[in-house]
Amino acid sequence: MPKILLIEDDISFCKLLERFLVKKAFDVTIAFSAEEARSYIKKESFDLILTDLRLPDADGIVLMSEFKTAYPQIPVILMTGYSDVNTAVKAIKNGASDYISKPFNPDEVLLVITNALQSDPAEKVTVKEKRVPAKQAPVENEFVKGISVASKKLLEHIKLVSPTDMSVLIIGESGTGKEIIAKSIHQQSHRKSNNFIAVDCGAIPKELAASEFFGHLKGSFTGAISDKTGYFEAANGGTIFLDEIGNLSYENQIQLLRALQERKIKPVGSNKEINVDIRIITATNEDLREAVKNGDFREDLYHRINEFSIQSPSLTDRGEDLMVFADYFLEKANQQLNKDIIGFSPEVVAIFQKYSWPGNLRELQNCIKRATLLSQGDFIESDVLPIEFFQTEKSGTSGSFSLSDNEKEAIIHALSRTQNNKSEAAKLLKITRKTLYNKLKQYNID
Repeated sequence: MPKILLIEDDISFCKLLERFLVKKAFDVTIAFSAEEARSYIKKESFDLILTDLRLPDADGIVLMSEFKTAYPQIPVILMTGYSDVNTAVKAIKNGASDYISKPFNPDEVLLVITNALQSDPAEKVTVKEKRVPAKQAPVENEFVKGISVASKKLLEHIKLVSPTDMSVLIIGESGTGKEIIAKSIHQQSHRKSNNFIAVDCGAIPKELAASEFFGHLKGSFTGAISDKTGYFEAANGGTIFLDEIGNLSYENQIQLLRALQERKIKPVGSNKEINVDIRIITATNEDLREAVKNGDFREDLYHRINEFSIQSPSLTDRGEDLMVFADYFLEKANQQLNKDIIGFSPEVVAIFQKYSWPGNLRELQNCIKRATLLSQGDFIESDVLPIEFFQTEKSGTSGSFSLSDNEKEAIIHALSRTQNNKSEAAKLLKITRKTLYNKLKQYNID
């Protein structure tokens, strides 16, 4: 299996190219900088080097010349998004085997690599021991490190607060990954070998909250057919994560505050107190300060849980991370669905970048998992995206939609979704059947 060293600082493009090459039976090692590439090439032998022209810590042509001097037998191919004849000629004069411009054409890439590997009999490819590609590593519950300013700030705050025992309040819109942040804090703390217990406060009826939190004894109330261990006792020594804490009733807030102050709990129906050593992390998608002002949330509890607050940014606040997360969710979907999709078509990338993502990361993950299941080719194309990606919201009309500027594609997509049933397609597009027929005639759609 030919071994390729891929040097590229664009994470999204790099992962896309890696998946493509792995699928085509190449063994790929990734370096995001020249320094990282130098360390890899000292430790391993490679059959080919693919390097970007512009790296954060080096000029691609200079790096290529350096490698050609030290390892003249290894062919080097340059990649660039700034393709011009002068740069290409200069690169080849300096020893480059060939030149690839971005965005890459899959057939061209394969041809260029194959030619480079076979250009010299002395450079015949040898079959080496297969390394496990990165895409096969487990991706469950991983914290994805974004590249945006908001993501870097988030990462810094997690790193600072994790080793402490401070109570953390995570604030952010629904679907922004607040539980993943909480898990990351737990996994980087001294409690990481003990339990992480996640509780959705919005799903607990207020009458059962005490039993759920602190447990109960058999027969303590109707329906208590056996002893129950509560969340607090289960999390003893570890971390308890209370999601959407603002949904707790005022009475439940008092019970929770007492447990946090005294670090003791009493199961329902028991006279015996149990000491608990837990760290508490909470999350909310509402303004708890406003809830405190309105008397809906206890101020003393608010200060108890908010020793340190972390903002969980929305997807629109971390636009640079969009395709980083998209690539991660694609890897995850490939594993879960036993698929081998390489990446996203340029059209889909453009659609993703224009979309507002009201459901944040959860919506992105669901969208990609569905698209992965529906895709038949190597790339996710626009025809497997949900209809909402082809609609825009009318200003001032909540929940009402109209056709976007990309009308023709939206209509074709709707007809495809409804097996060419024009009445259903019109309903999907929220236009009249007559308007749809006019549009079909306008765009010459059969």
